[in-house]
Amino acid sequence: MMSIRTLLASLAAWMGICACPVWSQRGGPAGYGNAPLAADEAEAKILQVAEQTERYLNVPLEDGRLIRILTEAIGARQALEIGTSTGYSGLWFALALRKTGGKLTTLEYDKGRAETARKNFRAAGVDSIVTVIEGDAHETVTRLKGPFDIVFIDADKPGYADYLRKVLPLVRPGGLILAHNISRREQNPEYMDLVLNNPNLETMKVNAEMAVTLKKR
Repeated sequence: MMSIRTLLASLAAWMGICACPVWSQRGGPAGYGNAPLAADEAEAKILQVAEQTERYLNVPLEDGRLIRILTEAIGARQALEIGTSTGYSGLWFALALRKTGGKLTTLEYDKGRAETARKNFRAAGVDSIVTVIEGDAHETVTRLKGPFDIVFIDADKPGYADYLRKVLPLVRPGGLILAHNISRREQNPEYMDLVLNNPNLETMKVNAEMAVTLKKR
């Protein structure tokens, strides 16, 4: 079984980015190669909708690609996203999940953004594999059963630690937790203390904004 460090180092070499121990470096990625190429018409449709999606409170292209690569690399069947926004990152999940036969559950507080995301998922033809749940994710996440193969946290930053405590029991051994907008440890010290001081977790910073945590087997 490939370790998270080996996996991320391999991905970093392929994508031309820095995958380094958490907080050891600052600064953005060196580059991500060419624009994504579609393998079939369905993938081209998703990429087209993603390109046209309003990226309000969404991840940049390179982080969307990272989400897709990690999701498909681990063969994820159940994915959870906390913070849907307009559905941009969800579309990157969908690119992987349509290949793995998986599904995405995504949580969004704002009714308008949730509806926009649903429209984007329908336009991309992936609405059958994506479930959007409206409401306060601190509460709606407690209704979920799991197990999840991969979780992406990109919501209210002070709430990251609470989300982690609630989702960690739902993540399968060998699963991944991605946390966005983690550029420096001091910006979210409670979350980082939790992932760095738990011997059952291994965490790395990948590029300037994403922390990737493995729940050890």
